[in-house]
Amino acid sequence: GMIDELYEMYKDKGITKVVGIESRGFILGGALAARLGAGFIMARKPGKLPRETVNETYDLEYGQDELCVHADAILPGQKVVIIDDLLATGGTVEAIIKMVERMQASVVGVAFVIELDDLHGRDKIGDIPVCSLAHYAGE
Repeated sequence: GMIDELYEMYKDKGITKVVGIESRGFILGGALAARLGAGFIMARKPGKLPRETVNETYDLEYGQDELCVHADAILPGQKVVIIDDLLATGGTVEAIIKMVERMQASVVGVAFVIELDDLHGRDKIGDIPVCSLAHYAGE
């Protein structure tokens, strides 16, 4: 299934951490991390994580939102995959990429179940390889 496909893609990339974006990314991310033998990190809204966090703000259509990870979750030099259910405008994943890079680790891939192609979210991801298992065009 899906996890097998992602495992095959990332198994030789030296992944040490998988970041799942709240909340459907937790399900996929946890399963993928277990398969890869990597650590799993939850990216959550402010106030949800118990320890010290690193935060990144991103723009929404009407205002801003913020995501956080535990400050000790990602170490310099680690290789990270980010996973979420949906790539729309790309704002959330762009925020997580910035956060990981600020923590001096590298994002080697981002994966989504569904990509909404018309919203061009992958433009915000830059040179990082994107894997989307299904694509949908607009109306």
